Amino acid sequence: MKAVTIREHGGPEMLRLEEIPDPEVGPGEVRVRVRACALNHLDLWVRRGLPGLKLRFPHVLGADIAGEVESVGPGVVGVEPGARTLVAPGVSCGVCRDCLAGRDNLCRSYKILGEGPHGGYAELVTIPAANLLPYPEGLDFPAAAALPLTFQTSWQMLVERACVRPGETVLVLGAGSGVGAAAIQIAKLLGATVIATAGAAAKLEAAASLGADHLINHADQDLVAEVRRLTARRGVDVVFEHVGQATWEKSILCCARGGRIVTCGATTGFEARTDLRHVFFRQLSILGSTMGSKAVLHTVLDHVRAGKLRPVVDRVLPLAEAQAAHRRIEAGEQFGKVVLALS
Repeated sequence: MKAVTIREHGGPEMLRLEEIPDPEVGPGEVRVRVRACALNHLDLWVRRGLPGLKLRFPHVLGADIAGEVESVGPGVVGVEPGARTLVAPGVSCGVCRDCLAGRDNLCRSYKILGEGPHGGYAELVTIPAANLLPYPEGLDFPAAAALPLTFQTSWQMLVERACVRPGETVLVLGAGSGVGAAAIQIAKLLGATVIATAGAAAKLEAAASLGADHLINHADQDLVAEVRRLTARRGVDVVFEHVGQATWEKSILCCARGGRIVTCGATTGFEARTDLRHVFFRQLSILGSTMGSKAVLHTVLDHVRAGKLRPVVDRVLPLAEAQAAHRRIEAGEQFGKVVLALS
């Protein structure tokens, strides 16, 4: 099969289109013919190399997959070849206490497709049958592929971890990202007022079209001063944080007393400074969040079918242009998801 692989860590030039063997399908597994694979910042981190990450090269990136069932392995029932499907990107053991409790993203063996197991920058991918999701009818393959990881992550952050309530104010940093675009919609669905930030006027206009109530251009406006102005100096109830080092200290200052900061990543760096006086004097909560359970994705898809949530696709590129796709995300040029399409 054709696949875009990496054979060593480094820049976008490490991505190579080549022929590799088709993946085998084992017991309890399904082989999916990939029609579209959306990119995430995780792809960039894995390509560059992460501390403790050990890959078997050549490695195939890509967590967000939409396609068709190509074949099924022994023991798989109720799955027909040819059926369109969406893929849950998190792979867990399925038998530990957390998996059985529906908290599979807390499983000690949890991995994300493209991070450990081979992902979707390829014509075929093999996954556990448990990772098959119902296809969201009415969406083409690129739009469907834009849904799983970002909406799963954002739902976990805002609903499960920060417990956003109607009437609260949520600050969404980096609204142009996939998780940012998802967070705006989920926060509005929960009845919150949304303040969205971005560094370009076009991205702010797009954020407004998703329902953001207030907009801050962090390129030429003071984030903390604007948040205080918009909230009558109170601050926000929840900061949706995934930027990391560049925004962390400001995120703390943007919080109201008793506010919550929920974070899922650190695209600008992991070593952020925290003035603990703000945390304990103002009784702030700092909440970590990674991915979400498979059940979360089923809930998200219910809202997609109801027309209350929708994927945001920045652009669709052919698989052969994976390098260009990575460079667009590294430059922060996108609003929503960059997607690779396969014929």
